[in-house]
Amino acid sequence: MLLKPGKLDKEEWEIMMKHVDYGGEIIGEHDSPLLSMSRKIALNHHEKWDGTGYPKHTSGTDIPLEARLVAVADVFDALTSVRPYKKAWPVEKAMALLKEEAGRHFDPDLIPIFESILPQVLEIKENYSDAEEP
Repeated sequence: MLLKPGKLDKEEWEIMMKHVDYGGEIIGEHDSPLLSMSRKIALNHHEKWDGTGYPKHTSGTDIPLEARLVAVADVFDALTSVRPYKKAWPVEKAMALLKEEAGRHFDPDLIPIFESILPQVLEIKENYSDAEEP
C-alpha cells in the first residue's frame, strides 16, 4: 500500500490508519523511558491540534508533546520527500503548509521553533537520506 502510485481508497485508508495501534502494540508497555516515549509517539503522532486526527481525535495539549513534535517532522519529511504518488515539495512550500496548518493540524507554538532549526533539520535530512532525490 505504501508504494501505491495513487490515492488510497476508503478501505485502504482504514487499514493504513491502523498502523498507529500496531506500532503501540509492537512497542508494548515498558518501564524504559525511551520505549515509553516511543509508544506515546506511535499511538499519537497522527492526532491533530484541532481534534480531527486519528485514532482518538485527541486535541491540543492532551496530545503528548513528543507526538506533537514528531507530527511536524513527519509531515515535513513526507512533503519534502519523493513518494510513488508525488514529487518532493520544495522546502519553502512545505514550510508554508506547516505555517498554514498551525493551530489546526499542528501545535501553533512548535512551528516557529521548527522553522528556527530548519537548517539543522535539512542537514540531518541530507545526511540520513535513504534515497536519491532529484
